[in-house]
Amino acid sequence: MQPGVLIISHGSPDDAWIKLVDDAVAALKLPTGIPVEASFLEAEGERGIQSGIDRLEAAGAADLVVVPLFVSSGSTHMDELCYALGLKPEPELTTDLARFRIGAGVRVRFGTPMDDDPRIAHMVWDKVRGLSRDPDREVVVLVGHGSGHDGFRQRWEAGMASLAASVQAISGVAAADYGLLRTDTVREKVAEWVNKGYEVIVAPLFLSAGYFTKQVIPSRLEGLTYRYNGEALLPHPELTDWIRDQISNIMDR
Repeated sequence: MQPGVLIISHGSPDDAWIKLVDDAVAALKLPTGIPVEASFLEAEGERGIQSGIDRLEAAGAADLVVVPLFVSSGSTHMDELCYALGLKPEPELTTDLARFRIGAGVRVRFGTPMDDDPRIAHMVWDKVRGLSRDPDREVVVLVGHGSGHDGFRQRWEAGMASLAASVQAISGVAAADYGLLRTDTVREKVAEWVNKGYEVIVAPLFLSAGYFTKQVIPSRLEGLTYRYNGEALLPHPELTDWIRDQISNIMDR
């Protein structure tokens, strides 16, 4: 069956956000003849998911390899995408996302989000290592969006806890922890480590820089002492490697 790769991320009205994703996808080196489309959940028209599916099918793809470019399996978007792609009969939560049109005989194979993948831990540390001065007295606090929905919240927490442990092992800092914006635990986690006498490095776990990294996180931490550069995962060459690994894993399955 001819494969076609559909890479789905959230999207943004910011063209620079979209370009970072497009650049990471453009750097993929796949076997000749495998079409690739980068589509966005928030987009309509040519950059929307349905348009991406239509172009892949027009290129002859009968095996749809879908890579969800999201940081956590606790994202509610995982639930609605699986439903809209016909991989589950009903979503766990109410969604406005309708079923996509997928041709008869086209098989959909869905990958996994980033969660605690070792490549992501290396990327997180690469982004903040320049803020480190004395690892023995430092704590890295990862900040993710999170979810307030039962079941989804626990998936976020499990992935973040495991990823934080990997970041600590890679970096050699005294500890690594996490906080979630949606459950409002970010400020208390940073304050807790500051009160214990540690220097805190805040690492945002977001695909691209934007509203949350530039405004929400700093506003939640106003008045606290911490180090922060606001750098999200993109741009980073290892994200392209992660996408390539996802494609290979899905196709091998």
